[in-house]
Amino acid sequence: MDLLRLSLRILLLPSVLVLCSDLFHSECYTVNGADYRGSQNQTSLDCGKPCLFWNETFQHPYNTLKYPNGEGGLGDHNYCRNPDGDVSPWCYIAEHEDGVYWKYCDIPTCRMPGNLGCFKDHGNPPPLTGITETSNKQTIQTCITMCRRQRYKYAGLESGFACFCGNNADYRKHGEMPSTDCNSVCFGDHTQPCGGDGRMILFDSLIGACGGNYTKAAAVIYSPDFPDSYGSGKACYWTIQVPGATLIRFNFTFFDIKDSQDMVELLDGYTKQVLVRFDGRNNPSQSFNISLDFVILYFFSDRINHAQGFALVYQAFKERTMEKPQLSNQTQTELITQTANLSINAARSSKILYVITTSPSRPTGQVPVSISFWPICTLHILSFPIGWTIYALTALLILTLIAILVKALLHLNIKSQRLPSVTSIDSCHRGSAGEIWSIFYKPSTSISIFPKKIKSPHDDRNPLVGE
Repeated sequence: MDLLRLSLRILLLPSVLVLCSDLFHSECYTVNGADYRGSQNQTSLDCGKPCLFWNETFQHPYNTLKYPNGEGGLGDHNYCRNPDGDVSPWCYIAEHEDGVYWKYCDIPTCRMPGNLGCFKDHGNPPPLTGITETSNKQTIQTCITMCRRQRYKYAGLESGFACFCGNNADYRKHGEMPSTDCNSVCFGDHTQPCGGDGRMILFDSLIGACGGNYTKAAAVIYSPDFPDSYGSGKACYWTIQVPGATLIRFNFTFFDIKDSQDMVELLDGYTKQVLVRFDGRNNPSQSFNISLDFVILYFFSDRINHAQGFALVYQAFKERTMEKPQLSNQTQTELITQTANLSINAARSSKILYVITTSPSRPTGQVPVSISFWPICTLHILSFPIGWTIYALTALLILTLIAILVKALLHLNIKSQRLPSVTSIDSCHRGSAGEIWSIFYKPSTSISIFPKKIKSPHDDRNPLVGE
């Protein structure tokens, strides 16, 4: 990883940025809540059974003695967790006469984005009225893939083996049920929920696609085939371009890449340079920010060693900026000149204003210098380096001093020749009078003087800037 490039692109979140969505505050993202780290400590929010502390459940398989390093989220607490990869978070409860010593936790927020919920199916008609298929190898992704290929928006699973596709916007018409009603395991993967008897679990068909274009301020991107394991030989691109964003925050809420050959990269959308790279040996440990509005997500997998993949949440931020008046084609020189013009408006008749500025769009060594004289004229030294300008003015001053000195010496010489002498008198009678020479030095420079054009009442140009 190029640390210098990363340090230039990945910045801390400024306090002036505006939060766009609450996706970062959801409690879990994987389909079965294996990464749930919330604080619910009873089997349901409404009069549920209280959970036992994980450091007091030594008579059961999952406890802090067996998993002392926080594996699966276990610890000195009684929050719902899913350490064994079950269909949803659960916890141990006090044993009853019927022998039940654990239960699923009904956590409404523990649902991956794209999981639309659990709904009743009365069968006449079902919530989704497109094509239907049954399979004894059914998984969430096999159903989603079939519906996506047929260009349906939604995919639904029921009773562990039935898949429904459709575009019905009224899929809620029969009523929504608790997520625990849809926890019947999929026939093809017993860690995934595939609805229930008369209960259909619905998903957005975009989940697990290999590539896509995202322009929303916040969204979740899943690895190809998620929540199934990603396939071999994958090369997927997702573009994330949020107009007006100054920073995008990224957070891998779930990351399971098998080896160093399979990788996830984030690239600068404009230069295509790699900003960060993660693989099986280099996992993202925390959220990070990229100061761009256009980022490309790239995923690659080789021909061996599959894993479940990743779930990436991104969130774009915009700066709070005060509205400024629109300025049409005004340069830095004009802005400074306008400001100075306000301060000298009362003394126009005899003052001369010098404004020297540099253009921000050119290198320092070749910046054009604009010297404005008000109110007579404007002098432009175009495309002339500042250093050479100083040298030229210095040479001009030296030449002027030399000319004055020569003129003074000649004046003294001529004055001495006017004193009466025999030689001079004789010479006067012999020839013409001595000629007096005056040297007038007129320096030649590269400065061009252009007449100032007076601003008309309807002219929108600055009165201190010449033609």
